[in-house]
Parts: sequence; structure tokens; C-alpha cells
Amino acid sequence: MRILFSIALIGILISGCTNRSTESSNTVLSASAFAEKIKVIPSPTIIDVRTPAEFAKGHVKNALNYDWNGIEFDAQIVNLDKSKPVFIYCLSGGRSSAAADKMRAEGFKEVYEMEGGLMKWRAADLPETTNGEATPKGLNKQQFDALLETNKLVLVDFYADWCAPCKKMKPYIDEISKEMADKVLVVSINTDENQALCKELNIDAIPVLQIYKAKSLVWSNTGFIEKEAVVTQLK
Repeated sequence: MRILFSIALIGILISGCTNRSTESSNTVLSASAFAEKIKVIPSPTIIDVRTPAEFAKGHVKNALNYDWNGIEFDAQIVNLDKSKPVFIYCLSGGRSSAAADKMRAEGFKEVYEMEGGLMKWRAADLPETTNGEATPKGLNKQQFDALLETNKLVLVDFYADWCAPCKKMKPYIDEISKEMADKVLVVSINTDENQALCKELNIDAIPVLQIYKAKSLVWSNTGFIEKEAVVTQLK
């Protein structure tokens, strides 16, 4: 009896893990799959959980702006029909993942996340709208290339103001700018304000650090990295 019980228990556990994996694969969609899924759902509810300032610079058509870090998020989602599909995204996927988990815990039956967020959407050349508001142009590729015209190594920091890892890295990026000023030029690029440039350079996640030598890319890192590892690359 004990052996039979153990086998049954293992079966239940395996089944549970399989269901969670399947649910994740079915609800976390690539940008292209997210766009296609929206098309087949009548009057889809699309939620952009970025800040209003980010939203104004470009968003998915017909998206609602419910700021995940705002004080009104909980009150805003209360008014939604929990039985209907909801599509949710942010810039790179972190905030939308947290918001999606929150909504599922609140009883929403179908919550679809855009994997990689709006950066992957832009990389896939999918359409955005600004509701008629001007989108900041930022640097163009020619201007970016001009910044690389130096005998120094160039450390390029692609960041966003809201990005937690970016904020954690900023103090040591500033330190490197001062401590290694004799041989390193630090260039910081706000991805929200330089959307076209990031798309042209294939920057579809943040934070990203890149090192250029004689105008050629010699090193790149995506995600949080400690100062020591960066300094090693600059020596």
C-alpha cells in the first residue's frame, strides 16, 4: 500500500509541475505571438503597466495605462472582468510579470504577458501609437558613431530611469567615469528617450553595457553585473 501511495503521490506532483509549465508557456507570449493573440480576441483588454511618461512616448494601440508602481493599480484592475482575457506588458517584462502574478492571484482567469516587453515588440517592428503626442527622437546612429570617435575605450550604458538593476549599477558607472577618465569615456543612453537608436543597435533588453575600442564593439553584457567584472574588461 505504501508503494502504491508513493507512486500515486509522484504522479500527482509530476502532473502539477507539468500543468504549471504548460500554463507558463501558454500565457507568456513572444511579442509576435502577443500581437497575433490580440487580433483573435474581440475587444481585447490590453494593459500597459509603465509610467504615464513612458506610455506617452509610445504604446500598443488601444492599451490602457495602469501604472504598476502607481497607487491606483489595485483600484483600476477591480473594474475589469476577471473572466475575460487580459493582455499585459511593460518595457522589458519585469513589471508586467509582477502585475500578471498579482492579477492571477486576484482571480483573473486568462492573463497573457508579453515576453521581453515593448523592447521586443519594437525589435519585431510591430506598430505603436502615441495618441498624437510627439515621440522623442533622441540620438541617431550618426551621432552615436560620432561619440565613438576617440582614442579612449568607450563604455556605453543603456538604461532606463525606472529599471532597478540600472539604478543599482549607476553609482559604480559614475565611479568608473571619474576613476578611469584618462582612458575610458562613459556614454549613458536612456532607452526610453532613444527608441530608434536602440532598435537600430538591436538593444532589446536592459541594462546593457557595451565596450567599444577604435569604434568596434569588443564586449557586451545584458543584465546586472558587478563593478569588478566591468573594470576587468576595461583594463
